[in-house]
Amino acid sequence: MTGDVLIRQLEYLVALARERHFARAAQACHVSQPALSAAIRRLEHELDVPIVLRGRRFGGFTPEGQRVVGWAHRILAERDGLRTDLDRMRSGLSATLRIGAIPTAVPATPLITARFEAAHPRARVRIEALSSREITRRLSDFELDIGITYLDDESAASMRVVQLYAERFLLLMPRDCPLAGERVVEWAAAAQLPLCALTPDMRNRRILDATMAAAGARLAPVVETDNVGALYAHIAKRGLSSIVSHAWVHAFGVPEGSCVRPLAEPNPHPPVGLVALPREPSSILVDAVWDAMKGADLPAEFERSLAGVLEH
Repeated sequence: MTGDVLIRQLEYLVALARERHFARAAQACHVSQPALSAAIRRLEHELDVPIVLRGRRFGGFTPEGQRVVGWAHRILAERDGLRTDLDRMRSGLSATLRIGAIPTAVPATPLITARFEAAHPRARVRIEALSSREITRRLSDFELDIGITYLDDESAASMRVVQLYAERFLLLMPRDCPLAGERVVEWAAAAQLPLCALTPDMRNRRILDATMAAAGARLAPVVETDNVGALYAHIAKRGLSSIVSHAWVHAFGVPEGSCVRPLAEPNPHPPVGLVALPREPSSILVDAVWDAMKGADLPAEFERSLAGVLEH
């Protein structure tokens, strides 16, 4: 190394890795494109390695560049951790907790943020709905602090984890549906209803498809969406039925004119929980979430919500 690497250079590099485009990276960093390009060239000179594959446009990173990007993420995360720690010592935790949640777990997030914010009233929270793969990638790139995802996914094996609840699937349907009179609904019978469901690229949908296949049926929804809110809107406004997680019923309730019934066994119970990078020293924000969730009983919260609606 012939000089000192500046934090700003690393910030520009991380922005380029995220945007994959010089102009967009410059805009995200509030600098001109020539200034960003010059800073990255200086970084290449100081580290004495080629970092960016250049052509008429951004062409990716060299093998050395990919390694530098990884270190840049780590160094910036440690810088942010230092600031968070000093801030906490002065006046309490006030950083922004960045959460990535699979869409099916987003309805459970208020139970997490309420406990976290009660313990740290000056802190803030930002939640993004992401796929499980994107959560893993962004945790690895230090762009998220925690994820909320399925724990039986292989990517969770290398993470710091705590289970929050196991999903339980219910049939949400119009109150005048013939199946509303059943105490427990068979999966094959549910498949015959006009259903709305999440899209096949989502893990929740793949679980339901496999369960239907095991019951000798096929899930063929009339409406597909990647958004739980859109799914509920179609239930409320079009009178469609859907197979939903009990966490959704806790968060959104049962739309007027609808009812909810248990689905027969075998009913999948995929575990959902918090995941974070196993860092040493551990992240102050992650530790704060883990401490806030000690003693939390989300399954009991969900069951209390269901007690009333299952009787109607």
